[in-house]
This record gives sequence, C-alpha cells and structure tokens, in this order.
Amino acid sequence: MVSMNFDDPPQPGGDPENEETPTPEIPEVVSVLPLRNVVVYPSMVIPVTVSQPRSLKLIEDASNGDRVIGVVTLLKSDDQDPRPHSVYQVGVVAQILRLMRAPDGNIHILIQGLDRVVFSDWVAEEPYMRARVSMKPEILPHPDDIQLEALRENMVQQFQRLVSLMSYMPDELAGSVAKTKEYRKLAYLVASSIRMDLPVAQEVLEMDAVSEKLHRLTEIINHELEVVELGRKIQSEAKTEMDKAQREYFLRQQLKAIQKELGEENEGQVKTEEFREKINASGMPEEARQEALRELSRMERIPEASAEYGVILTYLDWVTSLPWQETTTDRLDIEHARKILDEDHYSLDKVKERILEYLAVRQLKQQRRDEFEAEEREDDYLRKQREGVILCFVGPPGLGKTSLGQSIARALGRKFYRISLGGIRDEAEIRGHRRTYIGALPGRFIQALRRVQTKNPVIMLDEVDKVGSDWRGDPSSALLEVLDPEQNREFRDHYLDVPFDLSQVMFIATANLLETIPGPLRDRLEVLELSGYTDDEKRNIAQKYLLPRQARENGLRQGEIALTDDAVLQVIRDYTREAGVRSLERQMGTICRKVAVKVAKKDFEDPTIDQKGLRGLLGKPRFSYDVAERTEIPGVATGLAVTAVGGDILFVEATRMPGKKGLSVTGQLGDVMKESVEAAVSYVRGKAEELGIDKDFFEKTDIHVHIPAGATPKDGPSAGVTLVTAITSLLTGRPVSKDVGMTGEMTLRGQVLPVGGIKDKVLAAHRAGLKCVILPKRNEKDMEDIPESVRDEVTFVLADNISQVLEKALGVSVKHS
Repeated sequence: MVSMNFDDPPQPGGDPENEETPTPEIPEVVSVLPLRNVVVYPSMVIPVTVSQPRSLKLIEDASNGDRVIGVVTLLKSDDQDPRPHSVYQVGVVAQILRLMRAPDGNIHILIQGLDRVVFSDWVAEEPYMRARVSMKPEILPHPDDIQLEALRENMVQQFQRLVSLMSYMPDELAGSVAKTKEYRKLAYLVASSIRMDLPVAQEVLEMDAVSEKLHRLTEIINHELEVVELGRKIQSEAKTEMDKAQREYFLRQQLKAIQKELGEENEGQVKTEEFREKINASGMPEEARQEALRELSRMERIPEASAEYGVILTYLDWVTSLPWQETTTDRLDIEHARKILDEDHYSLDKVKERILEYLAVRQLKQQRRDEFEAEEREDDYLRKQREGVILCFVGPPGLGKTSLGQSIARALGRKFYRISLGGIRDEAEIRGHRRTYIGALPGRFIQALRRVQTKNPVIMLDEVDKVGSDWRGDPSSALLEVLDPEQNREFRDHYLDVPFDLSQVMFIATANLLETIPGPLRDRLEVLELSGYTDDEKRNIAQKYLLPRQARENGLRQGEIALTDDAVLQVIRDYTREAGVRSLERQMGTICRKVAVKVAKKDFEDPTIDQKGLRGLLGKPRFSYDVAERTEIPGVATGLAVTAVGGDILFVEATRMPGKKGLSVTGQLGDVMKESVEAAVSYVRGKAEELGIDKDFFEKTDIHVHIPAGATPKDGPSAGVTLVTAITSLLTGRPVSKDVGMTGEMTLRGQVLPVGGIKDKVLAAHRAGLKCVILPKRNEKDMEDIPESVRDEVTFVLADNISQVLEKALGVSVKHS
C-alpha cells in the first residue's frame, strides 16, 4: 500500500513542451501498484511513499527490471488489503524515475504516468497484483477545430484566474498551462493541478475523447472559481455589514437621545399611525383588515433594524395601496362604443358585434340594478349576477387583437392594462410569492390593480397560448382561478394571503393558436376567431389608418404624401405576405421616411406616389407568386394550410424513380401527414387501372413525396386531397391546373372529409392569385365567413369524393366506390 501527501499538488515535471522523457516499451503483463486518494494521469509526475510489504516487494522487483509498473486507484481509501475487485479497472502505466530508501524501511519513489490502460485480466494476486493490460488511447480532436481552440483559450484564462486566487498553486503553473498547445497534454496537466473529488478525477481519466475532458475540466474550474469568489465576497460583505450595523446602532442611539431631549415623537410611531389610518380608510374586507392590523401590531413590537421589520413594512405598503373599493364609472353607450370601434378598426364586423352585445348586456344589468335600488329592495336575480364572459381573440399576428382591447377600455371609460403571458413558466407570476422568500412580490394581477388604482379595469392577457410550465408550477392552471367568475370573487394571492375581489375586472385574452391553449383554460374562454384581411381590406386600412399614422410619426404634414390605391395594392402583393398588417405598416413607414428625406432636402414635387414611383422607394419586389411555374410539370399540386401567422399555400411535390416499392417522405412532416401520404399512395394503387396507370407500377417504382420549406415543421389532417392529386398527376403525366388550390382530408375509400380554417385558407389562395379552390362538400357552411369580394373572384368546387377533385384538377375520371 502506498500513501501520498495530498497537501502537495502533483508536479507537472517541468515544461511539458520542452522536457521529453524516453518512453520505455510497455510489457503485456505489468505489476500493479494500488494508490490511495490520488489518480495518476499520463505525463503526470508524482512522489509516492511505499510502506506495505507487498508494495515494497513490487518496487524492489520493478527497480531491478525495466522500472515499468501499473498504477491504479483504490475504490475505498481505507482498504488495507487491496485485491482486483477493490480497485478501478482503468489506470495508467508508469515509469519509476527515482527511488530512495528511508531509514524507517519505507521507499520514496518518483513516478511518471505514461499511457492510459485497462487492466483486462488479473493474472496474479501474490506476492503482489499483476495484470494483463490493453492500451486505451484517447480520441484526439482535429487540430483545426475552432470551437475546441476557443474552449482551450477560455479554460487557460479561467485556470490562470484560479492560480491567482489559490495560494497552494505556484504561479509558474499558469505559465506552463499557457505554453501547452497539445490538447491531450493540456487536459492532463490541468487535471493534475486542480483539486477534485476522487470519483470526478477518475471520471476525467476514463473519458475517451480529449474534447470531453476539456469540457469537464472547464466546468470544474468554473465551479471552483465560483466557490472561491463567493467565499471572498461573503467574508467581505460580512465585515462590511458588521461595520455598518455597528455604525447604525450608535447613530440610532444618539438619535433617540436627541429626540428624547427635544420631546419629539418616535419615527416608528408616526409610521404606525399612518398605516393605521390607511387601513381604516381603505375599505378593505374584514378579513383583510384584521390581517393588516395584526401585521401592524407585530411591526410595532419589532426593532426597526430587524430584517422582519422591512418585510412587514413592505407588506403593509402593498395592502394599503390596493384599490379595495375604487372603481371607474362605465360609459354604457352603445352608439359611442360603435363609433370608437369603427374609428380604431376597419372590418372585423363579427368581433365588433359581439363586443357591442357584451356592452348591451352590461347596460341592461345596470338599468335593472338602478330600478331595484330606486325601489329600495333587493333581489336574488341581481345579487347573483356575474361580470360576464371572458373574451379570447384568436388569430394571426397583426390583426389588431391587442388594440381591440384598448378600444373596449376606451369605449367603457375604464383603465387598460396589458399582461404578456408569453413564456411565463412560474406559477408565482400569477399567484405571487409567499412572504417567506427574500424579495417576494404579489402576482402580476395584484401588481396590475395597484398600478391602475381601480378594481374594474380591462386587463388584456396577451399570448395566452404561449404559457409554459416546468418544475416551478403550471401558470395555466393558476389562471383557472383568476378567470373563473365563480372563484375570482375571493382570489387569494400568496403574498397578500387575504381574498381580493377580481369579479369586476374585464379580462380579454389573445392567442395565435387555439390548439396550444390547455383544455380546462380554453373551456373558460369565449373564443372569437379573427381571420386574415383581404387585399381590399388591407388597402382601406393602409389608406385610413396606417399611412396617416406613419406620416405623423415621420414629421410629414397633410398634403406632403399620398399613395394611389393601385400603389397600395402593389405594396400589399409584392412587398408583404401576411394575414395581418404589421409588415404593411412597416412598408408605409419606409415610404414616409424616403419622402421625408426629399422634403427635408426641398427636392419635393408631386406628393402622390403611383406604381411607377414605388420601386424607387421600396426597391425590387420581395415576393412573387410562382404557382403557374411550379405546377406546369406533372407531380406538383397546390395545397392550402393554416399556420400561426394565418393561411398559406404549400406545394406538394412527387417524383418517381426506378426501384421496388420504396416510399420516401421529406419536408419535416408530422406523423399525421406521413400517414396521409401512405393513404394517398394506397388509394392511387387501388384505382390504377381506372387512372390509366400500370397496376403493377409500384413493383418497379420508388416514389418520393416532398413538401418544400423543410425547416418548417408541418402536420395536420388536411393534406390528403392534395397528396392524392400530386401522386396521380405524377403517374398519369398530367399537370395540375395552374390556378387550382385545394384542401381536405380523405379516406381510403376516396371520401373527402371536412377540415378547419377554411376562411384563412381561401384568403391565402386569393392572395396567391388562385382562381379555383376545391373544398370538402361538408365545409359549404364555412363559406359564409368568406368576404363577398373574395367569393366573387374565386370559383369554388365542393367535393364529396376524390373523383370530383381529380376531374377538376387533372381532367381524369375515376369511379367512386
């Protein structure tokens, strides 16, 4: 058995770049020396004291031979009788560099690790352990790996910082590490120089890839630096706080003495009386009042220097600053509300109608309440009335969902506050933190009420479909209590720990996708879906709202800029592609800035911009519709889809090649669309003879189906019709009509099934210039939502079965069965 003085770090053995020791030949079987509390690495030089008889015998025999031994670490440092099962299986082959016998019978040796080995077969245990070794070389990185070079530079810098902070590490060590260029030597030099727990040190030795070793060592160095720097910071802060506390104590004692001599009242008593007056005047419920007084009583008995005093002071400040009874008077004027909604938003008639219905109900309730109060009687019918439903606007970005909430607040005469829920993962953001935590605060709803100073504002919950969840809780579940009219009358924030009435708050939620909202939360919302705008609607919005606003923001006066309707339509079609109008407003802003430059230079003539002058302001068109070019060859069909940013067209491409029953699907498709591809191929194979296709075509053909834009995930049950059309077009050699788009799912028997998002899909087809859209027959009822201007320009084919689709798209006839 050997021992090592762990207070002295292992030595690198000089400059690893310049000092080379001749490497002896490594025998197949070596004598194994077990070490305690240390892991030896290749190139590492370490002094060892040998004291046990078995180990002394091993060193004597090795010194008379080639001086090559195996070195391995014990699993348990207190093991007094090492055997093969009590040591790690990975170690190093080492060379004895020096040997010195001590008067007490011990032998002091200096060994250097050579190479990493695995002790694969133990051949002897007496008089000492011997094992057959197999080499375990490391996986070296590519010398031109830029990332690894950056990692090396970072590790060297961090190591040098560690050397400067640790007294037991010599300054020369930092220089040695900085000079070492070879990644393997660098890893082992650093590993042998820093303190690590034994299992971690062995883990570094057993890692095969040098890059992994460097990553792990960087983590260890960073952790060690954090510990050292935190310890120094704590020590410094403790001394500072102690000095500060002593100073404050003497000053407070002097202040008390001065106040006593002057007969002035205690400052703490002044604060207590102020809070007592605020509590009594706030109109808070009895439970909240009792809790506030109890905390006030505790604060009176606690010294001001105590940390608990500050916690109670902050709590009382929150409780007394909330609007327990403050409300704004609603302006329940339907015509006034209609005027404001029309001023702020173009189109969106169904949404406006639902908002006016809500206001009408509020107006009737208020009239009934006034009638009963005038007669000085109560009625259960009025007492049980709730605030009403919670509206949720769902649609693509840029449609004006958030501004609709602002318009509602303006029409009602209420305060407006917006809470963005996107990315929230902590339940405490909704319910607040408990006061036991340092820096605790109420949740966002209580904070919102304190800011608006009224208990009946309009609160908009933006991006409710993007609420996350993790180990800190599920915020969407916490929202259930907030948005439930039966529960939010006594909403209990964790920080306040007293009930607060949220029933008079008007909540409005917004989302881009309905599917990502959890079911229980979606059940509490009345969903109003907003589809994309038509080109004509966008033109009106641009002329009436966007262009005047951008002109004002860019310093232009009325008469200094104007766009023709054709120019606006060209901006919509050639420079933007969206369901909403955000990009359109940015383009209007670009035009206004260009014009502002001309006005500032006095290089300004005609303020009216037409299509000819547009390109000089916006540059070349950003978008073009290439449906005709894409579908002029067989095997390409135009499908319609709904995304988070509205409707869009997508091309389904199919090709064939010699093979045998191969089917490839690419384009980052989900499981549902992959199954639709298989169903489409099966349908075409079943109808091969009717379609004029060799019935055995699949025996000698491979088919590849691809949907471009592979970086975008795609999934959903509405591409079956398009897939069948594309595959049939490929195998029959007939191109799909260039102005036809389609959507719908299908069964193996050829029946076309209804799908969702019809309005968004038709608007996307219209934007792309398609003249014919094939829809499932059972979606006929959804056509009522499509604007009349679009219905006049697009021909609709309502299909019950796939034969009707193929007849329109390809001109082929298939018997439906």
